[in-house]
Amino acid sequence: MNNTIDLMFWQLAAAYLFVLLLVMIVRIKGIPREKEIFIATVRMTLQLILVGYILVYLFDHAHPLYTSLLVVVMLVFAIRTIIKRAKKEMSNRMKGIIAFSMSSGIMVSLICFIFIVLNLTPWYDPRYVIPIAGMIIGNSMTGIALGVNSLVEGMHSQKDKVEAALMLGATPKHAARDIVNKAFDAAMLPTINSMVGMGIIFLPGMMTGQILSGTSPLVAVEYQIAIMLGIVGSVSLSVILFVQLGYRTFFNHRSQLDL
Repeated sequence: MNNTIDLMFWQLAAAYLFVLLLVMIVRIKGIPREKEIFIATVRMTLQLILVGYILVYLFDHAHPLYTSLLVVVMLVFAIRTIIKRAKKEMSNRMKGIIAFSMSSGIMVSLICFIFIVLNLTPWYDPRYVIPIAGMIIGNSMTGIALGVNSLVEGMHSQKDKVEAALMLGATPKHAARDIVNKAFDAAMLPTINSMVGMGIIFLPGMMTGQILSGTSPLVAVEYQIAIMLGIVGSVSLSVILFVQLGYRTFFNHRSQLDL
């Protein structure tokens, strides 16, 4: 039996008091973030409302083209967000590597999850594919974004160290190895931390949503374990592809550092 509480308009509006609390805190602290918080709140609200109506339509008119198209749109926006929020300007080659790494890691993980873990029939059922794709894409986006910033910052801050290694005869791969490893570690850390605290410190979103909708906690746990492992696979594959290909963009065809 579904005992989900349907929020009234005033109840939902009351939740925005937490945003006002955040605005008050940053204003008292003199942190110029009010405009950014306001824009983020408005965008979140409008985007979620729009997605809600889109999902209602998709659930009532399930079709492989619609499901695939929405996944591609989500992926494109994630790639665009990573590039837009990078701390330093990047080359078109680097942007291409980000797109390739994200697309490859996410699609491999998503396909394996749908066809092997869930054995979903039909495979394009939007009630399963869209939420799962959203979690996988969102976490992979966070991982790649951290990897990008860590790799770029490391290559610039340790430029002298890399050049010294090259002068001593090291290949670009060996000269940048420590930076690449640190970038991978930084990108994976949030995912690993989530796994460590999951279940004891916090209940993850998917599990919470299923429990609130009336699903047995044990079934919710099974799904949460499966999706978390899928996220780990997607993030690790996306990030390792990026760092292993991305560092090469800092060297020219003569194996010289080109910053």
